[in-house]
Amino acid sequence: MSQRISKNQICKYHAFLHEVTRDRDNMFYCRAMNAVTDIDYYCCKECPLAREMYQDESGVLHPTCWYFDFSAGYTNTLSPVEQKTRMNALIQAGYAGEFPEYLEESNKEQAVVERAIRYAAEAHHGSFRKGNHLPYIIHPMECMMLTAKMTDDVDVIAAAALHDVVEDTPRSLMDLEQEFGSRIAGLVAMESEDKRAGQDKGTTWKIRKQENLSREKNASLEAKMIMLADKVSNMRATYRDYQVSGSDIWAKFNMKEPAEQEWYYRSVAEVLSDLSEFELYGEYLRILDEVFAK
Repeated sequence: MSQRISKNQICKYHAFLHEVTRDRDNMFYCRAMNAVTDIDYYCCKECPLAREMYQDESGVLHPTCWYFDFSAGYTNTLSPVEQKTRMNALIQAGYAGEFPEYLEESNKEQAVVERAIRYAAEAHHGSFRKGNHLPYIIHPMECMMLTAKMTDDVDVIAAAALHDVVEDTPRSLMDLEQEFGSRIAGLVAMESEDKRAGQDKGTTWKIRKQENLSREKNASLEAKMIMLADKVSNMRATYRDYQVSGSDIWAKFNMKEPAEQEWYYRSVAEVLSDLSEFELYGEYLRILDEVFAK
C-alpha cells in the first residue's frame, strides 16, 4: 500500500489499483456507492477513488479505482454482484466502512473530510436518488469533489459532503455541531431547507425555494461554493435524464412545471454570479441552456 495518489489537493490514498469489471449487461460494482450499477463515466470523473481512465482494444474507456482492500487484484476476478456481496460481508464484519478509507491516518487536518463522508454515507444509507436506483451518497460525494475544485478549505469541503444530512435524514444541526464543530454545522445550516414536515411538498415548493434564494443571496462565498456544487450535481443528473426523456423528467419532482423549475435554477445563477470566475459556474449556465432550451 505504498503508492500514494493526490486528488484536488485534499484526497490522498494508500490503496490497491482495481480495474472496473463489467458484466455482460454492462453493469459494474462501484465501491464508493457500494452498489452494482450501470452508472457511466460521468460519476467516475469526480469520484475521490477514481485515478484515471484506460482505453481497451475496442476504444472503450474504463475507470480505475484506488481503495483499501485485503489483496491486490483479487476483486478483478469477481463479477460485480460477487464484489458487492464480498464488500457487504466485510462491512458487516466491521473490516470496512460504508465509504472506503482513503486518507492517511497521520493527516489529522484532512481527516475531517473523510469523517464527513463516512458520516454522510451512514446517514443516507438506504436512500436513493429520485427516479433511479443510485444510492444517494453519490450526490454529496460529487458535491464534495466539485467544491474541492474551488477551495482547499477542509471545513467547506466537509460541509459539502454533509450538506443534505440535516435536510434529508434524522440527524440534527446539534448532532453535526457536536461531531464537526460550529463552522461546519453553520455551513450545512445555510444549505438546509425547512421541509415543513406534514405539509404537501408540491404545495410548499415555491416558498421553500424563495427562502433558499433569500438566504443564499447574502451568504458567504464558501456557502455559495457548496450551493453551486450542489446545483451542478443536480443539473448534471437532470441533463442526463433530459437527453432520454425530454420534458417528462419533471414528473418525478415535487414541482412538475418546467417553467417554475427554470425560474428557480435561473434565479440560483443570479444569486451565485459572484462565483462566475470559476469554470463550474460556466458549466452550470451551459447545462441550464441545454435543459431549458426553448
